[in-house]
Amino acid sequence: MSEEPCTIAAIATAPGRGAVAIVRVSGPDAFAVAERLTGRRAEPGRIAIRTLSLDGAILDRCVVLAFAAPRSYTGEDVVEFQCHGGSVTPRRILEACFSSGARLARRGEFTERAFLNGCMDLSEAEGVIELVDAKTDRAADDALSRQGGSAARAYRALYDKVLRLSSTLEHALDVDESDLPPTFLDEATTEAAAAKHEIERALARAREGRILRDGALVVLAGPPNAGKSSLMNALLGTSRAIVSATPGTTRDSIEEWLDVGGWPVRLVDTAGLRGTADEIEAEGVRRAEALVAKADIVLALDCEVDGAVRVHSKCDISREDGALNVSSVTGEGLDALKAAIVARLSSLSANADEDTPTPSDREKSLLAEARAALDVGMADPVLAANAVRRAADALARLVGAVYSDDLLDSLFSRFCVGK
Repeated sequence: MSEEPCTIAAIATAPGRGAVAIVRVSGPDAFAVAERLTGRRAEPGRIAIRTLSLDGAILDRCVVLAFAAPRSYTGEDVVEFQCHGGSVTPRRILEACFSSGARLARRGEFTERAFLNGCMDLSEAEGVIELVDAKTDRAADDALSRQGGSAARAYRALYDKVLRLSSTLEHALDVDESDLPPTFLDEATTEAAAAKHEIERALARAREGRILRDGALVVLAGPPNAGKSSLMNALLGTSRAIVSATPGTTRDSIEEWLDVGGWPVRLVDTAGLRGTADEIEAEGVRRAEALVAKADIVLALDCEVDGAVRVHSKCDISREDGALNVSSVTGEGLDALKAAIVARLSSLSANADEDTPTPSDREKSLLAEARAALDVGMADPVLAANAVRRAADALARLVGAVYSDDLLDSLFSRFCVGK
């Protein structure tokens, strides 16, 4: 960023009643802030218990941790005050930090500084927010893998490969074509094809990555009184949706999160699919049809939907051939239904390499841009050089070798203050 480095501070723990709160300070004056509040020099690498005070007023007695640059989260001098929780004590300590020369950190500014100081790349930074937002173990494991650098290493290796090819082709433009080896363009074509193949492997896991981050949209669809609301309640294990023998009870969509075999699922109950003169119910039907159209999985109860999992939810009363027979009353068949959902979700990347990272939406867009550039034929040296240069530029933005302030603002504004 263009502004001069300054010292920032923020409360790094969630607000509200709790045993411990953390006030984090980072920047060139972090140790000076700590010294003013504790009356002692900061001691990196040591755990200290200190009384914090300002202008004679005692604020708290807490644990003080100091980290010297570059061996800290941000790559700068960092001090953390682990104080008593609640709303008053951490606020007073934060205000004392402001009085001692720090300013309030922006959203995600600690992680942004980690990126700018070379402690992590953009993929690792995205892994941080994905870990915070993870709703299942599977999503958390994927985020930890990204945060640990697996995606960063894979994308950096791909970028380096394409960059070398780009440099080779650019150099060839300055050489008489007759001086080039006869196999030059063939070899360049082979290298470009290999890079494109790696990009396609990563894109093959894009839908899985999106589901791990945003949740799979699983829609319950069917006519009124097919048992959609009862099935939703049975899957959730709680009475979330209203169940009634009166047709058309559900007029709007009801959504809840559910962990199904480690997959985060957005389970949606919808209005019964039927023709109706009721204006409100008709709008509910239109919304239901729109959700069915964009769902990752449709659970079709007593109706036919292309590609759907057919479910009969009243097997304690009757059974249906060709459908998963489930009882929302007794729980029979629920495990089989969940297994069917897991199988469908797992099949999304069945042909993908598990060692290939799951790209974020930002990464997916840039990978697609690089792939499109490499679709250009390599028979002409000038066209080939331009195509590979465009691919290298897209990958440079992917790994953060090239970035803009707008990109950083867009990414790190998704974080909370203090992270």
